[in-house]
Amino acid sequence: MNILIIGAGIAGLSTAISLKLQGFNVKIAEKNSSITDIGAGIISWPNASNILDKLGLLEEVLKVSGKVTSMNRFSSEGVNIGSIDITTINEMMSYPSLSILRCDLMRILNNKINEMKISIHFNHNLLSFVNNNNLVSAKFTNKKIIKADVIIGADGRMNSLTREYVKGDNTPKYQGFINWVGIIKSKNDIFTNLSVSDYWGIGKRFGIVPISKNQAYWAGGMTSKNIETKNPSLYKNELLHEFKDWPSNILNIIKNTKDSGINKIYVHDHDPLSTWHKNNVILIGDCAHAALPTSGQGACQALEDAWHLASCLKENSKNLTHAFESFTKIRIKKTNNITMGGRALAFSIFNDDKEFCLKRNIHSQNTNGHKQASAMANLWLENLA
Repeated sequence: MNILIIGAGIAGLSTAISLKLQGFNVKIAEKNSSITDIGAGIISWPNASNILDKLGLLEEVLKVSGKVTSMNRFSSEGVNIGSIDITTINEMMSYPSLSILRCDLMRILNNKINEMKISIHFNHNLLSFVNNNNLVSAKFTNKKIIKADVIIGADGRMNSLTREYVKGDNTPKYQGFINWVGIIKSKNDIFTNLSVSDYWGIGKRFGIVPISKNQAYWAGGMTSKNIETKNPSLYKNELLHEFKDWPSNILNIIKNTKDSGINKIYVHDHDPLSTWHKNNVILIGDCAHAALPTSGQGACQALEDAWHLASCLKENSKNLTHAFESFTKIRIKKTNNITMGGRALAFSIFNDDKEFCLKRNIHSQNTNGHKQASAMANLWLENLA
């Protein structure tokens, strides 16, 4: 079986590796001229670390990541409003939670792709595809054509032609908030431990995820009704203005992050789909179930997709419909719950009602962190490989 993956992000690369391990012939078509690493970093929660282990990548990830054991929440004034015991999650799921820069994870995936001699066709921007006699012909804007038995859509949330083919529409849904993201690296230690810090204000949030004692990625977010023109030269000043009254450690992180290392994202997702496939085309990752960053599970669920889809195709190689249906049955409930959970948390955090936010913080302060960690682990354990 010849398989073509559209998109060389985390979902596309990890799925190619998983398919190759199962013995399939696989190629990747990527619209850009090289591998990109949009975003700052991710936490590989234990469900993702489990898959990275199965793909033979965990050892490399451990070399460049930090082991996260706790998450502390604070108000915008720096008052502690609760914590999540990540050690409980790690113990329940038998794998570590690892903070890693997205560029490092992409490098590790790409190195594995090269090692396995999987072809990536760069500058291949999908134009259309046609089903003919159980083969799919993918046409690209550079006039190239690639034929395959299966096309896997891994071309993201913002403008996915594979999603448009399956659903008839690929318009992402703006969720009314901005994220500025960045990476800070220092010659000196700036963290005493690898605890995640999550600050909640009125319609604003600032999160800091250490990877080592002198390196971290961070995200500052706030509500924004409109999508405006972005000007990278203003990003740092925008952040310093919006978080000027927040704790000094946040301001120091913003000030000491290189201007070129800050990005600004108007955050979108998609409503959950009832089906992820049509004919010979199947969706994975953000194409199928784009979740908000508040879910903390975007990259993790892409990795789960990679393992399960390859397994389903291996078990049902002579019946694509059955393979796709099996894959969807395993994945759709879990990813829908994660998508909607991310939306619920985003509504709570990016809320401009002062009274609501005060009650939210009190509720967080009174929440049992151990029970919350157990609930997260149980959700992420569902249908895990």
